Amino acid sequence: MADAGRKNGKQEAEEEFQKTIRLKQARRMRARRQKENTFWYGLGMFGTIGWSVAIPTLIGVALGLWIDSRWPGRVSWTLTLLFLGLALGCFNAWHWVKREREAMEKKDTGDDNE
Repeated sequence: MADAGRKNGKQEAEEEFQKTIRLKQARRMRARRQKENTFWYGLGMFGTIGWSVAIPTLIGVALGLWIDSRWPGRVSWTLTLLFLGLALGCFNAWHWVKREREAMEKKDTGDDNE
């Protein structure tokens, strides 16, 4: 009975090893298929992340300038809304990158079932 327990443990370890190898092989094959698009995909992602930070920042500056021109006061609404827009843009970019990473990980685990 002790031999049966060892064989099951050994078989489980072999199955886990084979699963890891299949997953790595699927990633490698997908990377080879997408090799031509890597530069352009990266450039597009860089632009998307940049705009997702720049747009809220610029909207905050424009709104702050408008508020400061209408109702001048001690507080600079331009600077306040600039930092608020920048924070919102950074959060937006972080959320987008996180979602893309999760989608990539989901594809990696999905290839294992094929």
